[in-house]
Amino acid sequence: MATKKVAAKAAAKPAAKPAAKKAAKIVVPTTKGAILAEIAAKAGITKAQAEAAYDTLLAIAYAGAKLPAGITLPGLAKLSIGKRAARTGINPKTKEKIKIPAAKIVKVKALKALKDGVL
Repeated sequence: MATKKVAAKAAAKPAAKPAAKKAAKIVVPTTKGAILAEIAAKAGITKAQAEAAYDTLLAIAYAGAKLPAGITLPGLAKLSIGKRAARTGINPKTKEKIKIPAAKIVKVKALKALKDGVL
């Protein structure tokens, strides 16, 4: 009788799906060192040269973001400085109203190429 139950359970299970082909897993560097190593390997340069190029790009981006019009990094994003007005907030613990001062903020707007590549 036990064999009939086992046979009935086996018959009730759907057939196994054929194994789908797995897409090649893309390894994306997530640390500065890994990014620099990847840049060096792809460009055929040393890690020191890759780090110099990376640091130069960051320096240009930081300086450009301070400009009134900001800076556009083609294919990536537009960086600029914005202003956040002073406002009144509420302390969630005491429910007391507080004044939040005005502040400068960094705006990062993703460009179409980035959106198309990621989404």
